[in-house]
Amino acid sequence: MKLTAEISMYPFNDNYLDPIKWFIHRLDNYPMIQRVTNAMATQVCGDYQDVMAMLATEMQAAHEKWGKAVFVCKFIGGELNLAHSE
Repeated sequence: MKLTAEISMYPFNDNYLDPIKWFIHRLDNYPMIQRVTNAMATQVCGDYQDVMAMLATEMQAAHEKWGKAVFVCKFIGGELNLAHSE
């Protein structure tokens, strides 16, 4: 089963862009997961287990490296066309 997720990261850090860029860059290390980022959020799509495992690993790594951060995620079962725009 496929999963599409939208993730927003809100670091408790004065220099908030560095943790966000770091997190997004790390998502690119998962070739089996498609990633699209816009000004508001990052969307990822892939196998359900792969996406959930990636998020668990990378959110933990972000907390360990940068300290407190809020992650807001939305999930939809299935594969969405991340290139779609209106």
